[in-house]
Amino acid sequence: MNNLLEKYILDHIDEESEILKQLDRDAHVNLLRPRMLSGHLQGKILKMFCRLLQPKFILEIGTYTGYSALCLAEGAADDAEIHTIEINDELEDFIKKHLYKSKLKDKIHLHIGDAAQIIPDINCMFDMVFIDANKRHYIEYYNMIFDKVRQGGLIIADNTLWDGKVLETPHHTDKQTLGILEFNDMLVKDNRVEKVILPIRDGLTLIWKK
Repeated sequence: MNNLLEKYILDHIDEESEILKQLDRDAHVNLLRPRMLSGHLQGKILKMFCRLLQPKFILEIGTYTGYSALCLAEGAADDAEIHTIEINDELEDFIKKHLYKSKLKDKIHLHIGDAAQIIPDINCMFDMVFIDANKRHYIEYYNMIFDKVRQGGLIIADNTLWDGKVLETPHHTDKQTLGILEFNDMLVKDNRVEKVILPIRDGLTLIWKK
């Protein structure tokens, strides 16, 4: 998607909430890689999925700034639970700064630590899972959560086109790119799910559990 087309889209969808605008500005001023946050378009897509599917229990692996967690909360029902996991404890203060300002904060449960240790202790079956963490471990995350997603649940994996690196030959040999390539190749063979890749921003794969 080129910049002009993306700008046209952004000009013709709902605006970000004020708290998301503040969070975005704060990330660009204070964080090293602000581009990693979901952003306006992807945030609205996550919100719309919640509007349509009305998930009760949502898991996010990779909170980063909390932007996407807030977008999920905007679309989810009042009694929804959003469990979001961030391994980088240096981001905790930044995340809480914005989450705690939001009137939606009671829906969001922030966990700081390793997803492999946290997920087994979350006692629910998930209706929706959003994976947006270390690309090296996408297959591990997928296997970790699969049995905790209900039949008919939706798994969303971000960055699955990885800035076009999936098409470059010879393939990049960095572990992040290899992780995405291996995940995409694994997923296409998994007949337990239906899947489609949306060419939005850096690639968004929708995975429906049969």
